[in-house]
Amino acid sequence: MYRHFKLYKPYGYLSQFITNEKPRKNKLLLGDLGDFPENIMAIGRLDKDSEGLLFLTTNGKASQMISAGDSEKEYYVQLDGEINAEAIEKLENGIEITHKSKKYLSNPCKVQKLEVAPDFPERPRRIRDSRHGHTSWISITLTEGKFRQVKKMTAAVGFPTLRLVRVRIANEYLGTMQPGEVIELEKFSL
Repeated sequence: MYRHFKLYKPYGYLSQFITNEKPRKNKLLLGDLGDFPENIMAIGRLDKDSEGLLFLTTNGKASQMISAGDSEKEYYVQLDGEINAEAIEKLENGIEITHKSKKYLSNPCKVQKLEVAPDFPERPRRIRDSRHGHTSWISITLTEGKFRQVKKMTAAVGFPTLRLVRVRIANEYLGTMQPGEVIELEKFSL
């Protein structure tokens, strides 16, 4: 019987359970967050500096189906600077980024400026304070997921990402989960 979990991946953790590096060199892995079943794997990834909703499963076929599918993924992104309507429109229409050393035009997506900053737990490593200039938050929803895509997209329109938190995959939400919290799912369908 397969088992499935949702996890709030904390900042600083790699989206993997084992590493081929010897020695491990103080890398924080998902396996450090709990006692997981054998053959567990992350569905999709969040890079070390990103946080938020991540699914774990023992069913490799489910992992492949969801990663290759067109499930919406929503991120709340803190940006360096006060984003403007022109930059939001560019993001929505698709922006040229680099993927695997080649130019890539991102698919159209949904972008909305958040008028109130989300209430996430403080990160262990502080981002910066107001002396370094204004920041703003957006919600960005896309169906693709190239390597560091959201960060590349916001940088391409002149507003580099300071913090990125995935808050939704399809119809499953991060909600009030706390960093490192794991919830086993009774059923798994997106």
